[in-house]
Amino acid sequence: MNRRTVVAEALDLLDEVGLDTVSTRRLAKRLGVEQPSLYYHFATKRDLLGAMAEAAMAPHADAPLPSPGDDWREWFLENSRSFRRTLLMRRDGARLHAGSTPTADLDRIRSKMAFLVASGVPERDAQMAMLAASRFTVGCVLEEQADADSPDGEDLPDGVPVLDQEEAFEAGLALILGGLERHAAAGALPVG
Repeated sequence: MNRRTVVAEALDLLDEVGLDTVSTRRLAKRLGVEQPSLYYHFATKRDLLGAMAEAAMAPHADAPLPSPGDDWREWFLENSRSFRRTLLMRRDGARLHAGSTPTADLDRIRSKMAFLVASGVPERDAQMAMLAASRFTVGCVLEEQADADSPDGEDLPDGVPVLDQEEAFEAGLALILGGLERHAAAGALPVG
């Protein structure tokens, strides 16, 4: 048993039972070991959850970084879409990710920020837009995953329309991007 195996099994357990039911006791039983042996790899459950969050984000973390000639607007949208797709890959993926610190991804985040700034987006605007898009995406996926138990809207009162989650996400993302474009243009800065 190694750290990678523990995390992979923990993510499989997450998909089966959900975040509220994941425990080191259940994980140890699943691995066929005694619970204290997990502490050799992870000092606390919080450490385990952090490693699970990092591993769950691998598809997004492995996505290509932007290139100098890329349109920053298209990249901004696709980066958020990739983040959403990755969060949706795991049961309770947004809850697992929320509050985690992307320490392994810091160089990639810096590279993304440098790309936006080199494209003419003011640094502070780029930081705030990336933060807003990230939190908006996590919030959308939290809602989407919470609604997963009643996808057809059978729990909704009469007359309340069923929300198309992807359409709502795209609309909100477009508003964030539009606000960033207008803000940058108001400052008479080049944006692209």
